[in-house]
Amino acid sequence: MRIWSVYSLYSYLSNSGDSIVGFIFSCLVPTSVIFLVLQKPWKGRPLPNSQVVPTVVNGGILALYFVLWGKGLLACGPLVALLAEYAGAVLGVLSAALYGRKVNIWRKIGGLAAMLVAYYLLSNGWSTRTHSPLYSFGSEPLEKAAQTIGMKEMVVPITAGILSALRRVLARRVSLKNQLKRRLHAITIASATCFLFPFAMWDTILGSASDSIVKLQLPSWAYLSTVLFGMVLIFYVDNVAEEKLHLVFSSPRHLMVSTGCIVVLEILYKMDFSLLGFLVCSVILGFGIFEATSLERSKKSPLEAHELSNGMFHNQLPISALPS
Repeated sequence: MRIWSVYSLYSYLSNSGDSIVGFIFSCLVPTSVIFLVLQKPWKGRPLPNSQVVPTVVNGGILALYFVLWGKGLLACGPLVALLAEYAGAVLGVLSAALYGRKVNIWRKIGGLAAMLVAYYLLSNGWSTRTHSPLYSFGSEPLEKAAQTIGMKEMVVPITAGILSALRRVLARRVSLKNQLKRRLHAITIASATCFLFPFAMWDTILGSASDSIVKLQLPSWAYLSTVLFGMVLIFYVDNVAEEKLHLVFSSPRHLMVSTGCIVVLEILYKMDFSLLGFLVCSVILGFGIFEATSLERSKKSPLEAHELSNGMFHNQLPISALPS
């Protein structure tokens, strides 16, 4: 449902021309209200400043992530924007290089190289039948042929993916308790809304191409699906997937599930899509993520393994009580 909301949002924004900042802000306002009402972070045990301050900073990172992700969505399309979210596995390589043991460092660098190759192929249009060298059948005309993206345009969604991973790391570092994590997430969303408020107002005052906040059609499916599935439910679903199913984000298994959803929606929305080229890029990306986020288990204490897994978004420890 979240990936469906991304395709709906792309279809809406590409046709309406609304401002990304205004649209994201208008989505964050009801989202922050929903989380504040559900979690009530002001109730219960008072939160210390050591947790509130990093959470507010995390809200700024979240706001920047949403803006960059939206820009990347319009520039590169939903397929590339969704796959670029897995660029957060780069932090696994950095954490291993800076804080981890050096035993598997070359393996992780090789995984990073494979990820870069996958993104390079995506930037050259391997996932589109217009530019993919692997598409050799079918001659029916396309409603809108995709243009090659280029690595410069890919930098924006990749940066957004790294920021998304960084905010996940900060959220885990601040709190490992699930109930407290939900309260802090409500503060994160509220602070992200506050961070975006002046930019959204400035965008409206300048009179952008669409005056998005004024003209936005709030009952539209793109708006409702972005709020419900892209911002609210995805938080709870990710928690359940990580704690119960051990299906963490930026993992090959998570990428495999997303790949299947992307294939279905690319066909339903009649996008410029090459199945074989896309699968090649996904396999290379999945291999790169697997290598880049691999844990070296031999002669490692549980504390070291847990600290390293937090940096790489993997909870491969037998201690299932701790969130990943």
